[in-house]
Amino acid sequence: MNIKLPDLEINTTLARQILTGFIRSEITRAGFSRAIIGLSGGIDSALSCYLAAEALGAKNVLAIRMPYQTSSQESLDHAQMVIDDLGVESLTIPITPMVQPYLDQIPDISSFRAGNIMARMRMIVLYDHSAAFNGLVVGTSNKTEILLGYSTLWGDSACALNPLGDLYKTQLRQLSRDMHIPDVIVSKPPTADLWLGQTDEAELGFTYADVDPLLYLMIDERYTPQECMTAGFDESFVEKVVERIRRNHFKRVLPPIAKLSNRTIGYDFLYLRDWGT
Repeated sequence: MNIKLPDLEINTTLARQILTGFIRSEITRAGFSRAIIGLSGGIDSALSCYLAAEALGAKNVLAIRMPYQTSSQESLDHAQMVIDDLGVESLTIPITPMVQPYLDQIPDISSFRAGNIMARMRMIVLYDHSAAFNGLVVGTSNKTEILLGYSTLWGDSACALNPLGDLYKTQLRQLSRDMHIPDVIVSKPPTADLWLGQTDEAELGFTYADVDPLLYLMIDERYTPQECMTAGFDESFVEKVVERIRRNHFKRVLPPIAKLSNRTIGYDFLYLRDWGT
């Protein structure tokens, strides 16, 4: 079988139109007109903010910076760059005074656990301010992260809607450039900025540029892992990615419900039209 490596180029004009329309329709469908975004200074949250501002108007978007004491000044500056460029509403709420009392009780806590605590504290801040601002939380996780489980459940994965979840990281960069997000944000190494020197690709053990074509073949084109190896992907790399997708499935779905009736939420009761919408 001759498998051609995928071209991940997208029609960014069409994607922009679809995603802004998605944000507008999903928020207004729920009876809201405003959006809340946790703005980290990275490309993902920046793109969500640009899309939301275009969809709803800058005055209807609240961007919240939530630094921890180890967060880099560069991240804060890049987030402010987005705020200034778009003219959205903004708040800066340091999470150190909220997180640190708990961390101090566990002196040997790992960076992984501490990072999850920070992500979940940011979720608490976002959802509290969603009530105050009367808006919905817009997600910032891309398709690559979701498939690989590279997010914190009930942390950065928590949102009311996600415009980026069907864009691979390399596609997200294309759209970001076409929307004129500052190049310093688009080009920098992706990081959750949870501890000093942390980067996504160092944690994952591979680059987004390497993994996105493999994910596209397996998920979008439905090729088997063996067929992907035949196409030239290293066996250990394919196995590592497949294992990440498999064991992180629980992050991509609502908690499974034990089925007792004919119409069970998540199995048979799935869509808005099931409730007359």
